[in-house]
Amino acid sequence: MLFLGRQFQWDRDPLNHRDVTLTAVSRAPLAKVNAYKKRMGWSFPWVSSYGSDFNLDYRVSFTPEQIAEGKAYYNYAVRPIDVSDEQGISVFCKNENGEVFHTYSCHGRGIDMVNGAYQFLDLVPKGRDEDHFEFSMDWVRRHDQY
Repeated sequence: MLFLGRQFQWDRDPLNHRDVTLTAVSRAPLAKVNAYKKRMGWSFPWVSSYGSDFNLDYRVSFTPEQIAEGKAYYNYAVRPIDVSDEQGISVFCKNENGEVFHTYSCHGRGIDMVNGAYQFLDLVPKGRDEDHFEFSMDWVRRHDQY
């Protein structure tokens, strides 16, 4: 959420006029989410899944047992896991009866489309230039830490 939050600040009216709402979800308690949102100057909808299995159900968060085992199902395969949370996007649809359906998910590099900086870096001669970093997004900082 650190980096992608800035990408969600753009005008959401075109989405809203197409009956689409973008909402971020974090496992942190809502008070912590709201404090961070204020610090970063973000206004997009951001909710807390704290105390629920939402992130576990959509396979972007992992139990202590999975982390201890060093593997979990993520991005449609069993993979090495050593963190409690990974990145993902899920899409839901609510029908006229109010029923909600999960229609799509993507993870990892599949969510690059929502990161505007990556889209521009992919156009320049050096590209993302992440090979010398410990992990690919190691260069990302909060707006007040550059």
